[in-house]
Amino acid sequence: MSINEKLKQIGEEAKKTISIVDTIHDLNNEKARYLGKKGLMAEFMKMMKDATIEEKKEIGKASNEVKQLITKLLDERKEYIENKKVEEKLASESLDVTLPGKISNVGVRHILNQVTEELEDLFIGMGYIIQEGPEIEIDEFNFEKLNLPKDHPARDMQDSFYISDELLLRTHTSPVQVRTMLEYGGKEAIKIVCPGKVYRRDDDDATHSHQFMQFEALVVDKMTTLSDLKGTLLEFAKKLFGDDRSIRLRPSYFPFTEPSMEVDVSCSKCGGSGCNMCKGTGWIEVLGAGMVNNNVLELCGYDSKIYQGFALGMGVERIAMLKYGIDDIRHFYTNDLRFLKQFK
Repeated sequence: MSINEKLKQIGEEAKKTISIVDTIHDLNNEKARYLGKKGLMAEFMKMMKDATIEEKKEIGKASNEVKQLITKLLDERKEYIENKKVEEKLASESLDVTLPGKISNVGVRHILNQVTEELEDLFIGMGYIIQEGPEIEIDEFNFEKLNLPKDHPARDMQDSFYISDELLLRTHTSPVQVRTMLEYGGKEAIKIVCPGKVYRRDDDDATHSHQFMQFEALVVDKMTTLSDLKGTLLEFAKKLFGDDRSIRLRPSYFPFTEPSMEVDVSCSKCGGSGCNMCKGTGWIEVLGAGMVNNNVLELCGYDSKIYQGFALGMGVERIAMLKYGIDDIRHFYTNDLRFLKQFK
């Protein structure tokens, strides 16, 4: 058998063997068997040293054709194996898009955050700015500069969580007002709101919690009067509870305001005629307010002969309970999505 015939036979054999290879590993073995340094084609090239010039030309041409054929067969089979592997993977990972999807039980913005933001929007619209402060306060800012010196009996109303003799968890957001007045140095007008968490040693029940949200406002200026406070309270009541609401101011006592008052809003259920919600009075208490005590102004660097101010404070939970008819403050903290999703 001539060399050309043997080369042609290798080409035919390569077509058969390469066409049935199923893995890249086996394909590489076939490549080494035909085209490797010790492969079949290399053996034929060694014969050329004994051939004549004419024979070398003929053998070289034939061997190149066979090499090209084998290389083409190897490339085509490699592409086939890789494509087949991809198709098998896609088939094993296919999704049935007709199946119903999984419903994720996602949360919503907490109702207390929603009410706080509603209050912030209301007061920002009236020209207030938002101020925040630390939840761990010093006794001086939490009590003393608010006209509550040590051993003052009114401190018992705000039984506190003390960390040390001078550090405690703030019992109200009023220290933010103190910090702001001290920062302004007694020379600038102030118009701020202070939202945030506060802490008091209290027994948790349907209407009380040891931790709750508070929202306070403070105005200090040279021409601030009680009528400004009343107008602010009326605007607050109408925007938050409805345009048909009215307010009532009752004398009260707070160490940091004088005069002080409790603020009632006409009952939304009975319109003021009396019902079980308002306990037959026609009014519901919502917050405390008053004119800033002169002692507080002086302690915080303001001349009380020049400046006057008013302050108001409310519990965000109480506002939310009144606005949405919620009967238990503990609902806000149990993280029950059935309850929270009512307020999307």
